Amino acid sequence: MPPSDPNTAVAGDQLTPKPPLSRAEFIALMAMMTAIVAFSIDSMLPSLPDIARDLTPDEPNRAQLIITTFVLGLGLGTLFAGPISDAVGRKPVVLAGALLFCIGSVLAYVAPTLETVIAGRVLQGLGAAGPRVVTLAIVRDQYAGRGMAKIMSFVMLVFALVPAIAPAIGAGIIWVTGWRGIFAAFVVFAIILSLWMGLRQPETHPPAARRPLRPGVLASSLREVLANRNVSLAIGVQALCYGMLFGVLASTQQIFDITFDRAGSFPLWFGLVALIASTASLLNAKLVEKLGMHFIIRWTLAAQILLSGLCAIVWLAGLLDGGLLFAMFIIWKTSVFFQAGLTIGNVNAIAMSPMGHIAGVASSVIGSVATIAGAVIAIPLGLAFDGTAVPLMLGVCVLAVLARGLMVALPRTSDAE
Repeated sequence: MPPSDPNTAVAGDQLTPKPPLSRAEFIALMAMMTAIVAFSIDSMLPSLPDIARDLTPDEPNRAQLIITTFVLGLGLGTLFAGPISDAVGRKPVVLAGALLFCIGSVLAYVAPTLETVIAGRVLQGLGAAGPRVVTLAIVRDQYAGRGMAKIMSFVMLVFALVPAIAPAIGAGIIWVTGWRGIFAAFVVFAIILSLWMGLRQPETHPPAARRPLRPGVLASSLREVLANRNVSLAIGVQALCYGMLFGVLASTQQIFDITFDRAGSFPLWFGLVALIASTASLLNAKLVEKLGMHFIIRWTLAAQILLSGLCAIVWLAGLLDGGLLFAMFIIWKTSVFFQAGLTIGNVNAIAMSPMGHIAGVASSVIGSVATIAGAVIAIPLGLAFDGTAVPLMLGVCVLAVLARGLMVALPRTSDAE
């Protein structure tokens, strides 16, 4: 008879556990699970003008809802994916999320109206929440402290690389198939992820460690996460860091187009910035075990405060123009992406450190609150666009000040932090 558990293999007449993945394959799989979010957002950016022309020509700005509704679905799904994974295991949640993501992609592919595309995007976001949340829980199941931070640094490296190539991939798909082809590509991505996870990754949350999905148990877990002062502070730092990153992502194409008249070269510059900034994760992986997560986060935010404030002053004073002003903007934008690579993974590890016994619930609460709050924070940054990058720079400076203030209030609980 075949083994009843897919994570076991037959050895003679005995069932033996499936061996864990090598560290390299484990990091690659976790990175792909994380990349589903970045790919789903950034590859859509080149399609927005075409979708607006085809589905909402009288109100082209409504096409932006394709991005924001995905984030909405992602935030909502993130809240529930973790508790479910604590009750039934990690792998079923990833596979179910991938299936829901595929259903949303197919719905958007055949959509006759913008409203149908939006409905599909909400479903995509709900589905993508499964891999996104469970990635952190699986890593926490097997690593803790600086070891977890090091693994997450490599995962964040891919998270940083995907935005570098996703807009170009999206543009290429549009050129060959039209904007609907992007949703077909999403289905292919989800199928590959499902097969890899289902066939190769052992379950990391055994039945003995699972918590029943009962309202009382769930409420107790939620209270435990939210009542922990250090976890709450870490969530606040993460939300502010996401707010800076989302704010820059939301405004950057307008700045390239309207401020610098460089819309045609936007994908190339965007990719270059993302590639340079991706080295932050490698740097963090080398430094985190020596310096600790708190040290790196605090000094990275201090550098962001200084650089953002200085760039805003230079712009307001009119000290640079033309190519030099554009170069300063590119350097500043790169610094924001670089900062994300040095902060988000580390603050995640800090928040998760005391929550190993309820890793699924903790990762859901942390991810959901930080994502939704980060998106809300980013909205006024985008609306403040006045033809220059000054409001964005000043906004990032203020957010970095607030984030560093929270880090100062967040004590180290061990030498590992």
